Amino acid sequence: MKGLASGAFVALVLAGAGLFWWQGKAQVEEAAPSPEIEETVDPQALPSADPGDMRGPDLPEATELTREQRRFFRYDRNRDLQITRREMLSTRTKAFRKLDKDGNNLLTFEEWAVTTVDRFDGADADRDNVLTPEEFRTTAPRRSAKPACRC
Repeated sequence: MKGLASGAFVALVLAGAGLFWWQGKAQVEEAAPSPEIEETVDPQALPSADPGDMRGPDLPEATELTREQRRFFRYDRNRDLQITRREMLSTRTKAFRKLDKDGNNLLTFEEWAVTTVDRFDGADADRDNVLTPEEFRTTAPRRSAKPACRC
């Protein structure tokens, strides 16, 4: 019974506050002056201005960033020249989500080992659970071809 009475009281207070706010807004709008419209201006004419001797600011110069600066700014998302722990870890979340098979944000040994087991099974061509040197050679990471020039 107390909950019903307190709920009704809160509803009445909110309704009263809303009513006062609504009336106050209506009074402000009534007192606002109407905008003056110039009827002598041709609506099809383009605006023009005479800047005289005024000059705008100089254009910013683009500086070539060093390799280390580009690497730093990949992590510094908000450009405050500081890398927080969250910014540093944010680049790793995609790889983590790929390993976290059940999506509970906990990486178990089994989830981590799936990638390694899959790589081993893919390399073990004769399925004898032993990698020969030729089979092991297939597990080497693929190197991307470097371009001959920086075009």
